[in-house]
Amino acid sequence: MNARRLKTMQIAVVALGKIGLPLAVQFADAGHDVIGVDVNPNVVDLVNKGVEPFPGEAHLQEKLSELVPAGRLKATTDYAEAIPSADAVVLVVPLFVNDETWDPDFAWMDAATKSLSEHLTPNTLVSYETTLPVGTTRNRWKPMLEQGSGLTEGADFHLVFSPERVLTGRVFDDLRKYPKLIGALSEEGARQAQEFYEAVLTFDERPDLSRKNGVWDLGTAEAAEMAKLAETTYRDVNIGLANQFAVYADTVGVDVYQVIEACNSQPYSHIHRPGIAVGGHCIPVYPRLYLSTDPNADIVRQARLFNAAMPERVVTKAEEVLGSLSGVNAVVLGASYRGGVKETAFSGVFETVNALRERGANVTVHDPMYSDDELASFGWTAHHLGENVDLAIIQADHAEYKDMTAADLPGVKLLIDGRNTTDPASWTGTPRLVIGGGQ
Repeated sequence: MNARRLKTMQIAVVALGKIGLPLAVQFADAGHDVIGVDVNPNVVDLVNKGVEPFPGEAHLQEKLSELVPAGRLKATTDYAEAIPSADAVVLVVPLFVNDETWDPDFAWMDAATKSLSEHLTPNTLVSYETTLPVGTTRNRWKPMLEQGSGLTEGADFHLVFSPERVLTGRVFDDLRKYPKLIGALSEEGARQAQEFYEAVLTFDERPDLSRKNGVWDLGTAEAAEMAKLAETTYRDVNIGLANQFAVYADTVGVDVYQVIEACNSQPYSHIHRPGIAVGGHCIPVYPRLYLSTDPNADIVRQARLFNAAMPERVVTKAEEVLGSLSGVNAVVLGASYRGGVKETAFSGVFETVNALRERGANVTVHDPMYSDDELASFGWTAHHLGENVDLAIIQADHAEYKDMTAADLPGVKLLIDGRNTTDPASWTGTPRLVIGGGQ
């Protein structure tokens, strides 16, 4: 890769999911020719029609409508069509974690890497953006790519780790907002990665940063891998601390939200908010990836376990207030893992529903973003506001729940607002509890 080729590059993006497709669109929107590879033919077909395959990503549909007809972006299921002519290949294939052992499951990434290696050609930059355990780029992907391609990393091609740092729903804004971290296996790989990302991204001015916003080279792949794990693990541990404070505040009659507000009024404290669950593809998963290479990280492990136990704690609290939950009509409000996002990855809804069912409750689920049929596909009966209910638990802080009142839940005997999103004044006369004593 050289400066002349950077003017208009051929770029392949492997995996057109909720991060990969916006990345492909971003690269095409920057003036490059992009082809996306995905194993799902339906996704490929929709992209080639200029139709977003999933809703909720700001600006994605309008950009697809422009770039696909212009011939700047297309999709395929065939690695042989996308990889050989690419100047750069970016992989955003999902990495899963075994729920029981917490070990990373590389099956999908291994398959994608092997397919990529079979078609890799000289002078290609390969960038992994999926969050990885420390050492994976050097010790797993490098030998796998070399073996499959017959090429030598550092001479024939260059390998870099550059973690995605975006949230679904606002990917394009986040790409501009945050520094792009890179970590290569060689100085030349770092140079090429810097050139590549500077050619496909633009950055907002950030006077709050210690150095200019842009592409930040961390020196090694391991440093970039750890940076991504550390920034997300910090959030899980911080939320775990907030939840620990909240559980204690309940026992002494203190409003933990008032305490947190007071603590955060000076710059040395940044305590997060407690809540019923920590969901999504990132925060519940990446601490376990970190633990896979640092098994002695007891603080990380305990925070993850504490956060995972919060739905059970909330249902136990309901049982303490109402008595036996056997036969109680209970609704869980919010299937999504967070408000405004149609995604159930590691959502607290699953454990909340399970805990209620284990106690004999009749459980329904409401979510303004999901149809009755979609909720039924998860094995849940859909709830409709206005139907009678004894117990309501807010699991996701959808905007629709902010102004909810007891009139929306006729007969309700207890509301547990797991996100502290409702207005206490709207619940006068109806017991309302939040995690941490705020009323």
